[in-house]
Amino acid sequence: MSRITSGKVTHARHKKVLKAAKGYYGRRSKTFRTATQAVDKANQYATRDRKNRKRQFRALWIQRINAAVRAHDAEMTYSRFINALSNAGIEVDRKVLADLAVHEPAAFAAIVDQAKAAAPAA
Repeated sequence: MSRITSGKVTHARHKKVLKAAKGYYGRRSKTFRTATQAVDKANQYATRDRKNRKRQFRALWIQRINAAVRAHDAEMTYSRFINALSNAGIEVDRKVLADLAVHEPAAFAAIVDQAKAAAPAA
């Protein structure tokens, strides 16, 4: 029986890791051991930050909506606006509302007017 070596598999694995570590500083991109650690840590950060990106975008949309609502009607806040939207039966998500506020101010103003009409009297 012939002797079996793992040379091909090991070389392919090393190549894959070093390709992922391309562009890293110093030994992190040259030696397999440090490159493995760097790539593993980078993958941990990437996994964590995919969740964080969703949070950050939602926060950005809320800030944009709040600024646009206050610019249109000084006494209405974001919270009251969202409540008035649900009372009016308007089901538009925050991403679309923020996009309308930035790119289509007239359409956003119409939505704010509808929400104001459905808002409970304070």
